[in-house]
Amino acid sequence: MSRTLATAGSALLTLEAKAAGAALACAYSSSAEYDAALIAEKRAAGIYGPKRRRKQVLATVAGIAAALIVIVLLII
Repeated sequence: MSRTLATAGSALLTLEAKAAGAALACAYSSSAEYDAALIAEKRAAGIYGPKRRRKQVLATVAGIAAALIVIVLLII
């Protein structure tokens, strides 16, 4: 039984050593580069979804219509 624990402990130490070595090597030179890559990956996955500008278009059309009504009323 102690031999199994020793083998498991040895495997755990090996795994920790590999993880520590991998943590030192980073593919990105700055956090800004990492953030840009992360956002690009999320966009490619479709997390952010399509842009919905319906409310903005509706508000613009309503503003133009209101301005035209005011102009027509000033002319009359």
